[in-house]
Amino acid sequence: MGFRFLHTADIHLDSPLKTLALRDAELGAHIRGATRRAFAGIVDICLEQQLDALVIAGDLYDRDIHDMSTALFFGRQMRRLAEAGIRVFIIRGNHDAESVLSRELSLPENVLVFGAEGGTERLQDAGVAIHGVSFASASVPENLLNRYPAPVPGLINIGLLHTSLTGAEGHDVYAPCTLADLRGHGFDYWALGHVHKRAVHAEAPWIVMPGIPQGRDIGEDGPKSATLVTVGDDGAISVEAVPTAVAQFEHVPADLSGAETMADAAGAMERALAEARKSLAAPCLIARLTLTGDTPLAARLRRDDDLTLNEARQAAESVGDTLIDRVKFAFGGARQAESGPLAELEALMTPDNLPPEVVDQTLAAVDTVRRALPAEARKSLPDDEDARRALADQLIAEGGSDVIARLHGAEET
Repeated sequence: MGFRFLHTADIHLDSPLKTLALRDAELGAHIRGATRRAFAGIVDICLEQQLDALVIAGDLYDRDIHDMSTALFFGRQMRRLAEAGIRVFIIRGNHDAESVLSRELSLPENVLVFGAEGGTERLQDAGVAIHGVSFASASVPENLLNRYPAPVPGLINIGLLHTSLTGAEGHDVYAPCTLADLRGHGFDYWALGHVHKRAVHAEAPWIVMPGIPQGRDIGEDGPKSATLVTVGDDGAISVEAVPTAVAQFEHVPADLSGAETMADAAGAMERALAEARKSLAAPCLIARLTLTGDTPLAARLRRDDDLTLNEARQAAESVGDTLIDRVKFAFGGARQAESGPLAELEALMTPDNLPPEVVDQTLAAVDTVRRALPAEARKSLPDDEDARRALADQLIAEGGSDVIARLHGAEET
């Protein structure tokens, strides 16, 4: 018989991306639309591959959606699958539990949303049983495994679970459990959701976290995918990562060593972006460009950062299908001022030479920002003590370089 399905999770349809939109409205709108395009692409894969089912392991939506068009878009995609006879199995995650509008949407009969009490769907002809438990509320601190039944004898058992497992950096704890818990339950495939980074935790049984199918900021960089699962006639299971992102975030370094003119710098940026595109899994690159190397342009590029950003965007346009998230500076150790009071100030404005309380104040500012961020964004700031101090040193060094660059520009004028 055989049974083939696509496993995805953490789609976060129409995620608002407020921070990104504040920095660049066009970029924010592009990524907000990318979550829809990526999900439509997931449906395309199901249709093209003539799969038996689509499995969504939570966080289809992004908290409480206020625009009914999000739910209507999802409904249209489900009807595409219904017309092809493809079943859909869904559990609600912590974000979905907050959604009110989505519960008002009428879905076609091919879609089964498991309740918080749990449920099992037996597909006898396919030789599989699918089990799922949804979140009843946004906070689920307890292990949910006791709501899953024992495996159905004679069938391949597939379990949908939204969980943080034993914990993941940048993610709050939800429905915690261990890999040993999952192995011991007796299911053949655990379709997990919640953690946005793809991971195959085990193969006997299969325990798979597919990751987010479309990155939404630089903290979700790299290729994104869903998991294509094939259950053979003999019950053997194989999995394959299938690319899903329509836009891929990447950190891209651009070495400006030896660049003496802005044309040289722009050329180096364009070459770096073009090289990054060569191995890209998605149609569009969104780059956080970091300028490195030893160049006499360092002070000017820092001082006129708006013009530098414009140069980077023009380079991206030349490459094609490329957008700039932000430009950062990590130039070599060359001094910006050779002599005089500015040189003395530059020598003082380093983490090693500043008073210890400056580092402490910087750490306190980082912690304040970290606490104010939503859980999914906190992963961009470390919580390890050594990493926190390294970040504070980096911020102080960058801030000092920015100050010197601007003072250096004032001297030139």
